[in-house]
Amino acid sequence: MGNSPGSTGWFAIVNPNAGNGKGKKDWTRILDLFRRNEIIVEPVFTERKGHAINLTRELISKGCRKIISVGGDGTLNEVVNGIFTQELCPPGDVIISMIPVGTGNDWGRMFGIPLVYEGAVQVVKEEKLMRHDIGIVTYYIGDQKERRYFINIAGLGFESVVVKKTNRQKDRGKSSKAIYFYNLLSSLVTYRNTPVEIIIDEKKSQTRIFSINVGNGRYCGGGMRQTPEAVPDDGLFDITIIKEIGRFEIIKSLKLLYDGTILSHPRVDGYRSNNLIVRSETPLWIEADGESLGHTPAEFGIIPSAIKIVYGTRLI
Repeated sequence: MGNSPGSTGWFAIVNPNAGNGKGKKDWTRILDLFRRNEIIVEPVFTERKGHAINLTRELISKGCRKIISVGGDGTLNEVVNGIFTQELCPPGDVIISMIPVGTGNDWGRMFGIPLVYEGAVQVVKEEKLMRHDIGIVTYYIGDQKERRYFINIAGLGFESVVVKKTNRQKDRGKSSKAIYFYNLLSSLVTYRNTPVEIIIDEKKSQTRIFSINVGNGRYCGGGMRQTPEAVPDDGLFDITIIKEIGRFEIIKSLKLLYDGTILSHPRVDGYRSNNLIVRSETPLWIEADGESLGHTPAEFGIIPSAIKIVYGTRLI
């Protein structure tokens, strides 16, 4: 891994495939900006999906406590999962920052982290810190129970079907906001509302749903605002449930997903809680921070003030 910057310097976990190869193409430029700003950074590069989880654990075992994620929201999610699946130090001792290089860059949008690299590097240099809640979801792959941590937003139902399609195309080297939007519209043709049992604060309800979003953050899907009032350090999720709704009504209401007024729709319910359980006879697929996971039954919990993050400006 080269020369260690020590406990006071940064390690950068760089995803060369992020943003259709921007991670690889732009890294030399980003590194030069760090050097010009006299920020000590040692890079390590991911080689495959999931590799950032292992790299993060390895760095922490070597004494690293400051990690810059250079990639998209998926790379950041892997870094978070590396931090929370190691046992050598409390996760709250680790500081994470981000240089957004992905296609969505939804987490950084809420914290004023510029897409212009000069601006993003300046955010790292200023090192303004805040504590950030972390979500945890348990779910199934077949009969196997799994667990995943997430920093921004998780989704069930329609959202996760779109993400799954998009991720398959990403794996083939095709990724853009336009592809995500195309998948959103094309998935409406075949998607069916699903009967579910929902438990929030020990209160059960049964309904047919189009989708559920569980958010620490406000943005997903390249700028959609599914949980538009979420606060990342209040110890609670914002939960948005879009109940049974027709495809034409969804198309008509797409504007609401982007302008932050989704909760005004009569078929949408909003909740704030630290726990959510979703069960369904027909398995509902789940995604977290844009990473495709498994299916229901699922339970969501939150770890308040779990990690330190570097932010630019707070929009809240």
